[in-house]
Amino acid sequence: MDMLNIALPKGRLGEKVYDMFESAGFGCPSIREPGRKLIFENEETGVRYFWAKPSDVAIYVERGAADIGVAGKDILLEYSPDVYELLDLNIGKCRMAVAAPAGFRDDRRKTLKVATKFTNIASNYYNSLGRDIDIVHLNGSIEIAPILGLTDVIVDIVETGATLRENNLEVIETIVPISARLIANKSGFRFKSESIEKLVNKLSEKAEIRQ
Repeated sequence: MDMLNIALPKGRLGEKVYDMFESAGFGCPSIREPGRKLIFENEETGVRYFWAKPSDVAIYVERGAADIGVAGKDILLEYSPDVYELLDLNIGKCRMAVAAPAGFRDDRRKTLKVATKFTNIASNYYNSLGRDIDIVHLNGSIEIAPILGLTDVIVDIVETGATLRENNLEVIETIVPISARLIANKSGFRFKSESIEKLVNKLSEKAEIRQ
């Protein structure tokens, strides 16, 4: 049988995702064993898993190194990989939002300065509003940018909002809800559609329970 190559995001989200796959009948016991192995196979269930940096999963899938994978909706919106989006797994739920110092008022006569690592999402959002912006691309701790006066607002993923509150920031707009999505390589889907669809059907039952 042809093995299904599956890219999982490293970290807490990936572990939750693997639990879903396992409970859907696509387990691979060796993945639970301690060690430095990167690839895990189970010939009985026909799956081969590997861990990847969350932002790299879509690249592995798009380029065919993985048949399917799990990526956050934020990654799909930011990088627009040429893949099929098959299923919302209803885990890793959060939102992409605009946050600003408490009491912020947008002066539309001025260009809005925006700190973010999601430059495409921010650009597309503000373009849809017809708002002129100046994007400052930052990779970490972007909450500090408006506090130091580098920017007016930030665009980032918000889960609980605790970090924002601790820094006297608040969400002023929600751009889009985010969650983990099952994605597939387009040609891989054609050749392995039967086994992929079987997996999707099993996972969709688990995803519905999580709603």
